[in-house]
Amino acid sequence: MRNQIKWLWENMDAPYRRRHIIALCLSVFTCMLLLVNPALSQRLIDDVIVAQNPEPLLSILAIMLVVKLGREGLRYLMVIFLESDSQNVIFNLRRRLFEKLQFNDMRFFDDHRTGDLMTRMSADLDWCRHFLAYIDYRIIDAACTFLFATVYLFFVNWKLTLLLIVITPILLLITKFFSKHVRPRFVFMREKLSEMNTAAQENIAGNRVVKAFAREEYEKQRFEEKSRAFMNSHLRINKLWLTFFPMIELLVNAIQLVTVFVGGLFIISGELTPGQLAIFTGLSWAVSNPMRELGNLINDLQRFSTSAAKVMELHYGKPEIVDAPDAVEHGRMEGKIEFRHVSFKIDTKDILTDVSFSVEPGQTVAVMGPTGGGKTTLIHLLSRFYDATEGEVLVDDCDVKQWKLQQLRGGIGTATQDVFLFSDTVEGNIAFGNQELTLDEVKDFARRADAAEFVEHLPEGYDTIIGERGVGLSGGQRQRIALARALAVKPSILIMDDTTSAVDSETEQYIQNQLRNLPFPCTKFIIAQRISSMRDADLILVVQNGRIAEQGTHKELLEKRGYYWQTYCLQYGIPMEEAV
Repeated sequence: MRNQIKWLWENMDAPYRRRHIIALCLSVFTCMLLLVNPALSQRLIDDVIVAQNPEPLLSILAIMLVVKLGREGLRYLMVIFLESDSQNVIFNLRRRLFEKLQFNDMRFFDDHRTGDLMTRMSADLDWCRHFLAYIDYRIIDAACTFLFATVYLFFVNWKLTLLLIVITPILLLITKFFSKHVRPRFVFMREKLSEMNTAAQENIAGNRVVKAFAREEYEKQRFEEKSRAFMNSHLRINKLWLTFFPMIELLVNAIQLVTVFVGGLFIISGELTPGQLAIFTGLSWAVSNPMRELGNLINDLQRFSTSAAKVMELHYGKPEIVDAPDAVEHGRMEGKIEFRHVSFKIDTKDILTDVSFSVEPGQTVAVMGPTGGGKTTLIHLLSRFYDATEGEVLVDDCDVKQWKLQQLRGGIGTATQDVFLFSDTVEGNIAFGNQELTLDEVKDFARRADAAEFVEHLPEGYDTIIGERGVGLSGGQRQRIALARALAVKPSILIMDDTTSAVDSETEQYIQNQLRNLPFPCTKFIIAQRISSMRDADLILVVQNGRIAEQGTHKELLEKRGYYWQTYCLQYGIPMEEAV
């Protein structure tokens, strides 16, 4: 708990720290003001009512009114400060966490579910805000109210005060028992919340797949199961709290009974005046209420601790793929690529084994092979989304580990089959990687990707807002906008991972012709299954089971009569015995 509070404090800007301290001091001062009106009530009863002396009545009532209004005014100012401070901390944390997410590597996103990350960025962060805006001052309020009231009552009548606070150790034992058992339940409930959010996020993101397979009822039941598990975990905590709460209430009511019964006996025996009994009855809540709130505060503290631990895990997490301390500053990338005996594995599973090839600047390399063979992993290693387990991946004769990540990836344009378009205009999506593009340049890259014609027929042309993942566009249209986006950064290396799989042969031929005549030097890395997409490449790689099974030009691979030759015969409907 201490680490979480220290972490929150460190993420609060200095001016807000000072205001937060002032707010907590105001909380302490307003707790002291609580003692004034009960003291005045004693005078009102003993010096006015019992003595039948109305002279000081108006002055006492006026002071009580001023104290009440002053206290409420200070409390209002305190709450404003606390709310402002908590929002400042959450703003800082949300900004830093989002920055962390931007620079985390691919392995991090492989290991973390989107729904869980969204829970950390929303519900968990809100509990951190709730601690600063409410929980911490309520703890101080409860502690100071109990302390000040107890000390004051001790001076009024120490015997009655001891009788009131003798119940406190019993309350502490019950609270300790509750705290011990409630924390693991909050951790469990937090996981169920994450699972529920993940199920909702996946369903919303995959709504087309759900509808395509008519699985609405299945998804409804699946979400209901996750939601019910979250509800049940919440109910288990509430049942524990409902077991704990009656014990607290019983002991709190016992304090009030002791006050009335014993106080009455003390008045009869002359040890207490009616006014002093009024002080005890007026402040008995100040002794009992903090005890009553103790359960709620423990409840909230455990929820805060669980949520803050999840946020801190994200905050202090460090990506594995970072700039090397001796990373070299480069000029514009030339586009030379070389893999030297590269192997890559995830845990104990081999993905690539002893891969070697080289490509000169401006050349085109094509990669094909069966699904799961390791084709996409090649481009992930080139862009350094992952680091090779063995061997070296070089760009311009420099290991990618010695490149600055921003510069390395800034020189590579990537378009994949699984296209993600942002909820932005067509122009905004194409210019995503290069915000300095003019509209004419955007149009030129759209033309080279054969996207200009259909974009101009959209309701607002390049200003048309396209939905998340390109809703409203066909698969081929989305791919062409993604290709235009990759070209718009004027890359030295252009990676196309099945980029033209959803376009027709005529469009594919047009795009290939445009790629041959780009206005900037560019090495092209094409992953495809169509022979037509790769036959003109300077180097064709056939990747099978994580190894390069064949490499060469179109003509050389046909002569080898291996996987490439078989694929060629199948795609062109040529009997293998007649193929040349």
